[in-house]
Amino acid sequence: HAETETMPTDACQFFYECKSCGTLLKPKPGDCCVFCSYGSVKCPPIQQQASCCTR
Repeated sequence: HAETETMPTDACQFFYECKSCGTLLKPKPGDCCVFCSYGSVKCPPIQQQASCCTR
């Protein structure tokens, strides 16, 4: 299943529940958030070379 989502711009998102099957996604080892693991681009804090998940 593919879904288009908007990333939060001020924080990372650690969990994501698939709207199709209900599977709870979490980051892969070494990644800070689900967008870094499964998104087409890294999360905004990482793009800005900032610390991820600081909030």
